[in-house]
Amino acid sequence: MNNFIKQNWFKILAAIILIVGMGNHPYGYYQSIRWAILIIGGCSAYLAYKNKEIAWAWVFGIIAILFNPISLFYLSKGTWQLFDLFAAILFLVSIFKTKPSAESK
Repeated sequence: MNNFIKQNWFKILAAIILIVGMGNHPYGYYQSIRWAILIIGGCSAYLAYKNKEIAWAWVFGIIAILFNPISLFYLSKGTWQLFDLFAAILFLVSIFKTKPSAESK
């Protein structure tokens, strides 16, 4: 169990951040979400690619691009909430569907 949490804490954190982000928060919180998900999505994409899980690498890469804080996508709050929920679900599903990284074996 300890190794499970050690392997997946960043994906769990991303899901929590995204679910909490569905509430009503100041604009600064949403900027923070973008940076966090960019970093976590990018790292997850790299790790998936490194583990030869190309489909998951694409999924996380797309999430990182969508949430990037530099080149913004302007969408309604309702649309962002759907993306937040969908991305949170993908992070949680990936915990159980991806192989552990080589470093943890």
